[in-house]
Amino acid sequence: MHIKLNDLFLNMQQQLDTPRAVLDENLLIELINRIRPEDTKNTDEIKKRFQAFIQALLITPDAASTLQSFVLKLISKYKQTSLYADTGILSLDGFWGQLFQRLGAHFLPLINDETQLQDLVRRVFHRHSDKYWLDSIPDQQWIQLFRLFNQGHSNQDEKRQIRRELIKAITVLSYRVSGIGLYPEFINAQPELTEYESPFLVQNREINDFIQQYKKLHQSAEQMTAVLPPDASQALVMLEQCRDVVLKIRRATKRIGVSVSLTYLLSLLEQCLDRLEILLNLIVEEDDVRYISMGSLLSDVTSAIYSERSVRDLLATNSELMALQVTENASKTGEHYVSTDKQGFMSMYRSAAGAGVIIACMATLKVLMTRLTMAPLMQAISYSLNYSLGFMLIHVLHFTVATKQPAMTAAALAATVQHRKGSKMAQIAELAALIINIIRTQFIAILGNISIAIPVAALIALSWDMALHEPLMNHAKAAKTLHDLNPFTSLAVPHAAIAGVCLFLSGLIAGYFDNMAVYRKVGPRIQAHQKLKRWLGQERLNKFAAYIERNLGALAGNFLFGIMLGSMGTIGYILGLPLDIRHIAFASANFIQGLININGSPDIGLIIVSFLGVILIGLTNLFVSFTLTIIVALRARRVRFEQWKPLAKLVMTHFLTRPSDFFWPPKTPLEVEDSAHPSKNNH
Repeated sequence: MHIKLNDLFLNMQQQLDTPRAVLDENLLIELINRIRPEDTKNTDEIKKRFQAFIQALLITPDAASTLQSFVLKLISKYKQTSLYADTGILSLDGFWGQLFQRLGAHFLPLINDETQLQDLVRRVFHRHSDKYWLDSIPDQQWIQLFRLFNQGHSNQDEKRQIRRELIKAITVLSYRVSGIGLYPEFINAQPELTEYESPFLVQNREINDFIQQYKKLHQSAEQMTAVLPPDASQALVMLEQCRDVVLKIRRATKRIGVSVSLTYLLSLLEQCLDRLEILLNLIVEEDDVRYISMGSLLSDVTSAIYSERSVRDLLATNSELMALQVTENASKTGEHYVSTDKQGFMSMYRSAAGAGVIIACMATLKVLMTRLTMAPLMQAISYSLNYSLGFMLIHVLHFTVATKQPAMTAAALAATVQHRKGSKMAQIAELAALIINIIRTQFIAILGNISIAIPVAALIALSWDMALHEPLMNHAKAAKTLHDLNPFTSLAVPHAAIAGVCLFLSGLIAGYFDNMAVYRKVGPRIQAHQKLKRWLGQERLNKFAAYIERNLGALAGNFLFGIMLGSMGTIGYILGLPLDIRHIAFASANFIQGLININGSPDIGLIIVSFLGVILIGLTNLFVSFTLTIIVALRARRVRFEQWKPLAKLVMTHFLTRPSDFFWPPKTPLEVEDSAHPSKNNH
């Protein structure tokens, strides 16, 4: 591959030779345009084009020195410190300040400061995709390029200026790290910082010592080229200690919880430490390390110039730890939703059966509420309270709603994927066994809900008719109820998908409140509440505090899930959209009550179609909530699992050979083997 660059090098040299000539940055822009690969994600093309650029510098006489002089003199016309110290690093405005600022910039764009070097980089690397190909250039090619670029001893004034700007940026970043390390959020997360000298303060002292030594060694311009830079090893050691503290805090968040502000500060601190290391390498390291650092810096700032105004990038940077905490709590809960033996299997059935009784009562109350003439808002409030209080009661009584399981078990599955050990096939077999256990537990939970909800709902409908001599619902209402379950003539399945989204959101909400209960120390604060202490006594208060701390997430998740279910229809009415929810447990209760109250004997076709609708509603509830949760859980853990096909094949093979394992617990703990070997159960 050959790239024609001779005309550009010639024009650059002509401008350099012209006294007081204003250097034309368009030449540099055109240079990058010619180097830029057509496919910015094709690594082979990137390497070939960049190598062709290096080759052009080698074969063209004085090309390297011309390009060096042109770039350095062009850069020297701009302010540089901000590029090194700020670009690619989150602002101290905080998460919410940055969010609103970036949202505002989408409607009213910011004005670029043309005196800053960022503006030149923005014009030279003017495509958003530039970050991809710059990041894909191998270290060896960066070394080749900058080794050519750095030949000779010319342009010393410009090089000294760049070094001075780098020193300023290092100073700024070092003080910034010190300040962040003293934030109360950090101290609360890592109390040890108050017991010994903080590495965030020590690094500042070491870097200041390094800078003073550097300035002493380079007091005159004549000495600049001859004097070696001072040793920065102690400063780099302290930066590593700062990283260790950040890692400790990240690990501690599993125990102490995490907030949006703490997450933001951790991300900001990591960015500052990384940039400090790169800048120090540019000053003190040997040529090869320095050249690699130069390539990293160019790639970082190019990427940052486009991401620093992006709302999506801000959310991506800061949501990871929060999402991890939310799904981490969900995965802990999810472990209790998976049965592996007959005892756990029957326990799940009893738990689901208890919930079925309450669900039948909730469905009946909903029917009675529809008789009342209420304003849309009051209707939404009534429905929401019915659902919310019912779900909370189910939780307090330790019963189980089947559809609540996927949001929890998906997070547990993601945690298993993250911590997989052993051979690849052993990992897949372990996951297959977990999936089979989840399916079996889910089956018995749904069966428990439906098998009790249907007869209890039927009993309530018949008792109502016998006691009050009027049907629970009239013929028109019964016909509409059954029509709403028809998967072919109604929006039952899309409405079930909406319910699945609500289930997914309730799982995240539960995880969020569990995290908040730990982070905000809700339990100890309740224990220390003086008025509650007088009313309940210390012993009862301690029990109450412990219960709230353990169950705040579940209670909040159930309450807000009920609000979502109860208000969805009203929101749809206000917006003029066909929004509503269909939940399998309530659908089964409505199914039997509709059949009982419809005039005459119900047609067999109507029964089959309505029951099919109930089944499809359940499957949609489960699929949507499970899929959304596992996507979030895997992303939060930075896990990419590519073995879905062999996993699905293994699960399907097991279903064909031992289908009973999906519906009834095996006598011994389930163990799935590769299809090449017979599946068996072992202890």
